[in-house]
Amino acid sequence: MFIEIDFNSDEALYLQLRNQIIIGIATSRIQEGDALPSVRQLADTIGINMHTVNKAYSVLKQEGFVKVDRRKGAIIAIDEDKLNALEELKSELRVLLAKGVCKNVSRQEIHALIDEIYEDYENID
Repeated sequence: MFIEIDFNSDEALYLQLRNQIIIGIATSRIQEGDALPSVRQLADTIGINMHTVNKAYSVLKQEGFVKVDRRKGAIIAIDEDKLNALEELKSELRVLLAKGVCKNVSRQEIHALIDEIYEDYENID
């Protein structure tokens, strides 16, 4: 799996893992219906505690990115409710944009960043 954890980062390990999986979905490295490694397997591979992986999987489940099947484990199952996703994005973007405004980042610079990020997702094979 493509997961890269920065042990020197101030960001919690479970959030790093969650974010890496979400980016994997967005870049099509992980597809709808794909099974994620078992909690034990991923913890061993990355070198982190099983509880950390379990917490990341739980957050992904709450956010509608995975479902947990007792036999198959964590499966990528993206929530189809677009309106909820848009509301969540709006809430998160509100804070991010406020940070940008405080740092004098212009609307054009924000749009350029969004376009750049979207291009990264569109150019994945």
